[in-house]
Amino acid sequence: MQFGRTFEEFTVGDTYKHWPGKTVTEYDDHLFCLLTMNHHPLHMDAHYAGETTDFGRNVVVGNYVYSLLLGMSVPDVSGKAIANLEVESLRHLAPTFHGDTLYGETTVLDKTPSRSKDDRGVVHVETKGYKQDGTLVCVFRRKVMVPTRQYVAQRGGEQPGRPELREPAPKGGA
Repeated sequence: MQFGRTFEEFTVGDTYKHWPGKTVTEYDDHLFCLLTMNHHPLHMDAHYAGETTDFGRNVVVGNYVYSLLLGMSVPDVSGKAIANLEVESLRHLAPTFHGDTLYGETTVLDKTPSRSKDDRGVVHVETKGYKQDGTLVCVFRRKVMVPTRQYVAQRGGEQPGRPELREPAPKGGA
């Protein structure tokens, strides 16, 4: 299974549809809010969200939606990344609710060889996230520094540092 791409494997205009999707549970949303200390009642308090907001129920915190989509894109986009350089823009276009399933896809907008090192380049991508009904909920653009094939080969290939399987030594005795 491929994990990420080298600079040469990106083609401007290609779109990668990330799989699988992720159904967002109330637990996921609340845990993310608690871990990041975002205690806004829109995300944590069903009574507040139901009684005092236009949504009538809890809304999944936007940074979790972004984080899920970013994570979904790693095997296709940044799995071999040397560095994530920039998040150029991030827009939330519609709410996500508990029970919604998110899907993502990323389009290659541009790619530029590094001017300082010939073993890497910068890939500019746009990721879109949408719900099970096709509603577009989030769009972000980012730039990722990725290696060339040369870089990967010089560092031990596709899985550097992975140990070789070794059978255990036989135990002493008859």
